[in-house]
Amino acid sequence: MKRTLWYLLGLLASPISALAFPVTVDSCGEPLTFTAAPQRAVINDLNMAEMAFALGLQPQIVGVTGISGWYKSSAEFKRQQGEIPELAAKYPSLETLLAVNPDFFFAGWNYGMKIGGDVTPRSLAKYGVKTLVLSESCIWTQHARPRASMALLYDDMLKLGKIFGQQRRAEQLVSQWQQRLATLRQRIGQRPVQKVFVYDSGEDKPFTSGKYAMPTALIEAAGGKNVMDTLAASWATTSWEEVATRQPDVIVLLDYQQAGSADRLQQFLATHPLMKHTPAVRHQRYLRLQYAELTPGPANVAAIEKLAQVLYPGVLH
Repeated sequence: MKRTLWYLLGLLASPISALAFPVTVDSCGEPLTFTAAPQRAVINDLNMAEMAFALGLQPQIVGVTGISGWYKSSAEFKRQQGEIPELAAKYPSLETLLAVNPDFFFAGWNYGMKIGGDVTPRSLAKYGVKTLVLSESCIWTQHARPRASMALLYDDMLKLGKIFGQQRRAEQLVSQWQQRLATLRQRIGQRPVQKVFVYDSGEDKPFTSGKYAMPTALIEAAGGKNVMDTLAASWATTSWEEVATRQPDVIVLLDYQQAGSADRLQQFLATHPLMKHTPAVRHQRYLRLQYAELTPGPANVAAIEKLAQVLYPGVLH
């Protein structure tokens, strides 16, 4: 019953016009053409599911993957998910995907797919499944990519809108986000740039965000500078010497919402022989952000505003 209601509401909210097709979008340098909107989509990961939900695509989604095995989802996410089943707690197998007879898969490299794995755009294409690859993850197959920018989010939202006949809705969302960030940028003005380190995990070596990962774009949109933006990688490890030498003013802790995970990161930094002398640790300037806030998705915009408030107290008031 609920699924039928989603379908009717979707039709009323934004009817799909047959005149909008065919459409072609770019997926990591490969053209992807649709003669009609997908009707049996599978979406991987929390952030990409939130992108699809923001466009009201629930009626055309037959499953999500890669969520409960990694982190907790919010009550709001579960409400939007409704009766859509989670097909795999972590990375889905080819058999799991094919069992629901999908016609579309939205995922990324290291976001549900692995180079050389059994689930790839090519392997799925053999069964008539078209795969849109998350743009941020294209660095794993395209080595001449630009540094991360907010275009990673905007472009993928517009692609989804185009693919599903929801282009106007996608354009409206992107325009609203751009306006919010333009207003924020005006408020920040010419204040001194604050340096930010993103700490995901790791004790011997920290796992962090390089120049191609979304946090670099978020930090810059908030008026700051990622101290590891010279790391020519997406998410990767570096050395504590490298981080400490760059003297971060603020540290973003990736909060996986597991018991005490962010607390442990903060406690470790407080006693680390190098990091305890950095401005961020000495002044206890931390911001905890969740996975969906640091990977491309609708939660990025509010995350940028949170970070700006930490970097420049009072900027939002």
